[in-house]
Amino acid sequence: MELIEADWPAPAGVRAFCSTRQGGYSEGAYTSLNLAQHVDDRAAAVSQNRALLAASLGEEVGPCQWLQQVHGSAVVQLPSPQPEPIADACWTTQRALPCAVLTADCLPVLFCDQSATVVAAAHAGWRGLLDGVLEATVSAMATDATELLAWLGPAIGPAAFEVGPELRAMFLARAKSSAEHSALAQCFRPAQREQHYLADLYALARISLSRMGVQHIYGGEACTYSDSQRFFSYRRDGETGRMASVIALLP
Repeated sequence: MELIEADWPAPAGVRAFCSTRQGGYSEGAYTSLNLAQHVDDRAAAVSQNRALLAASLGEEVGPCQWLQQVHGSAVVQLPSPQPEPIADACWTTQRALPCAVLTADCLPVLFCDQSATVVAAAHAGWRGLLDGVLEATVSAMATDATELLAWLGPAIGPAAFEVGPELRAMFLARAKSSAEHSALAQCFRPAQREQHYLADLYALARISLSRMGVQHIYGGEACTYSDSQRFFSYRRDGETGRMASVIALLP
């Protein structure tokens, strides 16, 4: 299986990566490493793919506790007594317990602190960004934000994510100052279609993280929409699989 290791200066003892669509057992629209059970892929293929993912983490690291993601801002601490808690972010201080989120255009954000004592994963599409999922994740980690590192995994890029004027207006309404209003406005550049914009999820996430005091932000180069060989993309294909972004404190 093909993995994209997070390119960031995380401390020893932290493993962080995003899967691609390559190297699994799924077929058709889900070829081949689909990790989501909620799409119409064969359950047996997804189970095999998840076993591959678990093996890539090593025998000493437990399996992922998956979330039931709803494009909200709820954050859950792992381990959770619920088998699939309804949340769009998770965090843990427990070693050998991965935090994971599933995406196919939405932005995955992985977090760790510089002392390797806490990690988190967040699913941040435009709804989650508006609802404050990144702010909620940073708050839940209960760590000095200046000690946190954040890695922005593969998402739909700023040349492909076309939105209407109402979405731009909702983000601009969140501005806490005139400077932030200007920064948010720069995240939306005019599209070819009149009264539409190309939105930059990566830039929007950086603003949210900076608002919380996170200074060490990495990643944000890949585009799921434009790279059909490596990534699933819901906006491009409609029927499609999901990648996983995973982070763990190693034993």
